[in-house]
Amino acid sequence: MNKRMCLLYCLWLSYLLCACSDAATTPPDQAQPTEPQAAVSPTLYGYEVVHTYPHDPTAFTQGLVYLEGFLYEGTGLNGRSSLRKVVLESGEVTQQHDLSTRFFGEGIAVFNNRVLQLTWRSQTAFVYDLDTFEVRTQFSYPTEGWGLTHDGQKLIISDGTSTLYFRDPFTFAETGRVTVYQGETPVTNLNELEYIDGQVFANVWQRDYIVRIDPQSGQVTGIINLKGLLSEADRGGRRVDVLNGIAYDSAGDRLFVTGKLWPK
Repeated sequence: MNKRMCLLYCLWLSYLLCACSDAATTPPDQAQPTEPQAAVSPTLYGYEVVHTYPHDPTAFTQGLVYLEGFLYEGTGLNGRSSLRKVVLESGEVTQQHDLSTRFFGEGIAVFNNRVLQLTWRSQTAFVYDLDTFEVRTQFSYPTEGWGLTHDGQKLIISDGTSTLYFRDPFTFAETGRVTVYQGETPVTNLNELEYIDGQVFANVWQRDYIVRIDPQSGQVTGIINLKGLLSEADRGGRRVDVLNGIAYDSAGDRLFVTGKLWPK
């Protein structure tokens, strides 16, 4: 394998995470989209890059999870979709499962010693053994699959609209949903997700920012502006795609972000 270098940014955001509210984590039980709640002015945040890590720039990053020194990454594109286990410090891919060419891989989450992975338009979610990456089961769902995370009890899923869906992690049955608003305006194109301290952090497709969402009200409570994170010099003439990929190290209070095909 030729040397391929991409850098995952590690952002120091403890000040941001401390500002998160202690919202209850139980999703709403209603099965219909919510109406906008009282308008909330989201807090705006910048960023500080404190470290970078090597990673494969050919990876079309669709999902990212940090666990015990490793990054678990779901990649997309038909014929190139995979689930990977990556050593954070070196970027070495130590384990990989390639999806069938008919599947376009999407968001991932680690739950109960299993890795769950969505697919884009195949309406299929795969459940893998965390240690072996063997497929244990699969589920179907009626929407597109984009981002995936969990709150410790329920899965939280995006489908590229303004809706977050809550599903049972063992049966995949829908248990609720919430519509995401900034003020009174629905926020569409919700993409990769990460659950941090009672809030959902979401990439927004084709936007250089991450939104922080109250999962009960659906209101955007914070926006992290990541404009300029990848400079023209960083691109080095390579083809890159959008910002996508959020992973949180709770022990180290570190937030990792990257993008699709990013060289840095």
